[in-house]
Amino acid sequence: MGADWPQWRGPLRSGHVPSGDKIPLVLPATPVDVWRLKVGEGLASPVVAAGTVFYFDAIAGKETLHAIEAASARELWQATVDDTFRDSQGPAGPRCTPVVDGDRVYALSCKGELQCRKTIDGSLLWHVNFTNELGAMFIGEKGNAAGAARHGNNGSPLVAGDRLYAQVGGTNGAGIVCFDKKAGTVIWKSQNDLAGYAPPIMAKIGGVEQVICFTADGLIGLRESDGSLLWCVPMKTGYGRHVTTPVVLDDIVVVASHQVGLIGTRIVKTDGGFRSEQAWSSKELAINFSSPVLFGKHLFGLGPAKNLICVEALTGKLAWSQDGYFNASADKAHASFIVLGENILTLTDGGELVLFRATAAEFKEVSRVQICAVNWCNPAYANGKLFVRDGIKTTGELLCLDLMPR
Repeated sequence: MGADWPQWRGPLRSGHVPSGDKIPLVLPATPVDVWRLKVGEGLASPVVAAGTVFYFDAIAGKETLHAIEAASARELWQATVDDTFRDSQGPAGPRCTPVVDGDRVYALSCKGELQCRKTIDGSLLWHVNFTNELGAMFIGEKGNAAGAARHGNNGSPLVAGDRLYAQVGGTNGAGIVCFDKKAGTVIWKSQNDLAGYAPPIMAKIGGVEQVICFTADGLIGLRESDGSLLWCVPMKTGYGRHVTTPVVLDDIVVVASHQVGLIGTRIVKTDGGFRSEQAWSSKELAINFSSPVLFGKHLFGLGPAKNLICVEALTGKLAWSQDGYFNASADKAHASFIVLGENILTLTDGGELVLFRATAAEFKEVSRVQICAVNWCNPAYANGKLFVRDGIKTTGELLCLDLMPR
C-alpha cells in the first residue's frame, strides 16, 4: 500500500514522495491511463488519502468539492463551498488545494470561506468566513489590494497536531489565525499582514517550532504555541504577488518573488529570541509562481528565463541551468516538481513529464513523455500513480496515470 498525498506538495509539504512508496526509475513511453474525468474550471490541485481522491472545481457558478474513488473515479459525493470568483489571471474556480486529515477534509474558497467536512460523506462539520468573521479584505481586481484580496485565496491551510493554521489576511490582528481543527474555534490570531498566495509551513529553527508564512507583506516566523512574532522580513512588491512555498534548510529560509528575486534568509537565535538577516539574494534567479523543491543542499526549480535551475540553498550560487522545456515566447511559465528517490519529476505547463537526476553536478534527463494539456496545477503522487489536472482558463480533465513499468 502506497503512502497518501493528502495535501499541497505531499505529506510534508516538501514535494517529496515518502520513503517506501513505489516509484519508477524511468518514465514509461506510454503511461497507462487508469481513468480520465472531465472536471470544471479551477486551479486547485488534487489530493489523495485512503483510496479517495479529493478535487475542487467550479460547477454552475459554485466552487464545489468532490470525493471520488482513486481506483475508478466513481464519485462518492460533492459539496458546495462558495460562489465562484473570476479575474483576468485564471478560471472561475477554486485555486486552493484541499487538505485531508484523518476523517476530515478542509477546503478554502477564493473568497475566504473555509469549511471542514467529513471525508466519508461530505457532511459539514464547521465553517468560518475570513471576510465576514475575521476582518479579511477581498475586493478582486476592482482596486489596488495586494495578495489574496486581489486574486483570491491560493495558500492551502496547514494542519499540524490538533491545529489548523491559515493566512486569513485580517488587518485587525488576524493576519495569521490558528484554529482548533476539530471545532473550528480560534486558538490565536497574530499580525496584520494581508494574505499572500503561499501556504504556511511548519519548521523547527533554533529549537523552536515555528509557523512560517510568506504573506503579501513579507516573510514572517511565528511561535507555534501562541502566534507571537519571532522574526520578520518585510517585502513590499507590486500587488504582493508572493507565491512560492517557503523552503527551509538548517537556519536558512528560501522564498522567491518575481520582483524581489530568489532570497535566502538566515534565522539567528539570540539571547532575547531571534533575528533575521539576509544570507543571499539573486534577482537573476527570481522565481515567479512555481515552488522549488529541496534535495540535499540544493534547490531545483523553474527560473525566470523559463529554464530549469539548480541552486545551492545555503549560498544562492547557481549550479546549472537548462533550457528547452518551456515555450520561450510565453508570457509566464509554470512547472511542478516532485522528488522521486534520486530523481526529480517535473510537470511542465505544456503537459510534459520530465524525469531528471537530482544532482548538482550537471543536468541529466532520464526520460520524458507528454501526458496532458496545458496546466498550472501541481499533481499528486500515490502508490505509483500520478493524479493530474489540466486546463488553465477553461474546463479540463482530471486523470490518473500509472507510472510503474508493466
